[in-house]
Amino acid sequence: MNKRSALGPAQGPMPGEVWLVGAGPGDPGLLTLRAAEALKRADLVLHDALPGRAVLRLVRPGAEVVPVGKRKGAAPVSQARINARLIAGARAGLRVVRLKGGDPFVFGRGGEEAQALDAAGIPWKVVPGVTAGTAAPAAAGIPLTHRGVASAVTFVTGHDEAGDLPGAVNWDALARLDGTIAAFMALSRLDEIALRLLAGGRPPATPVAIIAQATTPDQQVLHSTLGTCTLDARRAALPKPALVVIGQVAALGLGAVLPQAEAARRAAM
Repeated sequence: MNKRSALGPAQGPMPGEVWLVGAGPGDPGLLTLRAAEALKRADLVLHDALPGRAVLRLVRPGAEVVPVGKRKGAAPVSQARINARLIAGARAGLRVVRLKGGDPFVFGRGGEEAQALDAAGIPWKVVPGVTAGTAAPAAAGIPLTHRGVASAVTFVTGHDEAGDLPGAVNWDALARLDGTIAAFMALSRLDEIALRLLAGGRPPATPVAIIAQATTPDQQVLHSTLGTCTLDARRAALPKPALVVIGQVAALGLGAVLPQAEAARRAAM
């Protein structure tokens, strides 16, 4: 393991050091203590388009805060420019924080930034964050795994860098797996994903849950099926970001009775 990635006793970045920090899924209460301390000590913070911007209030007065995330209708900052800014800030002796939604190493391109920092000889560390892949279903009351229902879960991205359906994902194989699929950033490609899974053999009645703006006050949850989710999502005009859960567990949720609880209730009658 690269020793630069290991968290040491220091509670925040040192001068000339970069910390790749997970901001969590949106609720500022889900930010880790280590992440909060890093923000309070940073001189330079480069942040993504966060679903919950309240965490930025933790940045100390006088620190430079630079938005580098993708926003609808605005040209994104290229990854090469982000890498260059991280390196330049560290070389200038600043305490640098790269703040990412969720976890830096789960569809966050944190690995690419770590490689760029390594190549430049810049010390870096990672502060893990609560990933939307687990937080969004939990906030909607949906267990990704559940005894007797699903014993495996697959995390997948809904689109590649160009915005297209990822060609490297074997959708036919995913369709054959009897487990849960949690698809990040999948709302814009939901029609294609549904068609590929249906073509691969997943039944149209397979439950689907779409969780938009998870853990924030604006959270919305749409329950549907694989056969109708595209039309239902379009009618609901759900906001982004959204996580799509596909599989039998998607029928569960806030207020739902889990199979074991129902069986216990009937046995007690």
